[in-house]
Amino acid sequence: MPYMLLIIEPVGQRQARSEAEGREAYARMTRFAAGLQEKGLLLGAESLSPLTTAARVQARDGKARVLDGPFAEAKEMIGGFFLLDCATREEAVDIATQCPAAEWCTVEVRSLAPCYEH
Repeated sequence: MPYMLLIIEPVGQRQARSEAEGREAYARMTRFAAGLQEKGLLLGAESLSPLTTAARVQARDGKARVLDGPFAEAKEMIGGFFLLDCATREEAVDIATQCPAAEWCTVEVRSLAPCYEH
């Protein structure tokens, strides 16, 4: 069953690190992804750019509204994700506890499912 680990980080956390600290954090995440790949669990993984490059889109009553980032009200952002193929929720949660980002972010575990199912 597919599960997504969403890496939810405080806005500005990346910029607060030195370059060396940022590179080390990224290297740890890359090694974590490689280990998941070797175990045959990784379906995909990506880091996302900061909110300064983001856009939010809403369409209401036939009119589209686009809001460019950064977003003043945002305290957190999705910094990246891992898409996994796990047998159980417990396995996905266990993997999330091993994710290096859990030390400096929140790792949210979500199963993929149609939005109309309970």
